[in-house]
Amino acid sequence: MSSLAHESETFMNQTELFFPQATALARAPLMARPPAPRPEPEREARPEPAPQFDDAQVVPRAAYTVRLADCPHPTPEAIKVSEQRFRRELDRQLGDDVLAALSAFHNASESSESDLSKSEIAMAKRWAKAYDAARTAGFRDLGDTNEAFFDVRPAIR
Repeated sequence: MSSLAHESETFMNQTELFFPQATALARAPLMARPPAPRPEPEREARPEPAPQFDDAQVVPRAAYTVRLADCPHPTPEAIKVSEQRFRRELDRQLGDDVLAALSAFHNASESSESDLSKSEIAMAKRWAKAYDAARTAGFRDLGDTNEAFFDVRPAIR
């Protein structure tokens, strides 16, 4: 038997051969776990001061309505999203000048070029460019919209 005992001491089994760290941990004596850290005594939570918005400037949105007209799309959600996209792009293109550009465009379409000032003509051109970009954004996911258009009107107060 002494020869068998001697062989087991010199040869490794497969676990020891392929996973030497795992077997070393398995042979290590078990130690007591360190004590869990004690929770710190609770301190009174001081509420953070409320943010002050006294000096913040409120930027009013231009008061106008957008309505998608003559669109055969069946879902009201898709129409609402389309109108929101249109308005967001129009606001991005024109900023606070949406109503002024709309008015200039209506004046330009009803008058001759000689009756308009250069600033009105420039503003009407800005409207046409912004409306085209907003229309493209608004119709993006609607598919076939041959007859559809966006109706923009000043809001009634």
